[in-house]
Amino acid sequence: MFSNPFFGGFSILFTVVPLFVLGVFVFVIGSSIYRWMSNNAAPRQNRPAKIVAKRPHTWGGTSHGTMHSHAHTSYYVTFEFEDGSRLELPVGSSNYGMMAEGDIGMFIHQGTRFIDFQREQF
Repeated sequence: MFSNPFFGGFSILFTVVPLFVLGVFVFVIGSSIYRWMSNNAAPRQNRPAKIVAKRPHTWGGTSHGTMHSHAHTSYYVTFEFEDGSRLELPVGSSNYGMMAEGDIGMFIHQGTRFIDFQREQF
């Protein structure tokens, strides 16, 4: 048998890289499950709030020759409470479109899960 350090490096590479990818995958899944369980355990809160900021976050949408990928957009709204504290949460596109900065109303959430915002009627 011959001993070639080039092939020895490949065996290490083909062991370490898949283990790293698997570790990242397990971490992402685990943190998602933890966040879901924490939100379920949190009390549902109804709090008067004001919308102080809105922002979309778009990613993807590249075009390489004839290949196109779709763009994805997430929507975030920052709520400010009577005590001056703020909380930014992701919201669905339909909710995002119905909210405006400066709106005042009842903000309903459970942990980091947005449930509803009921704007005050004047």
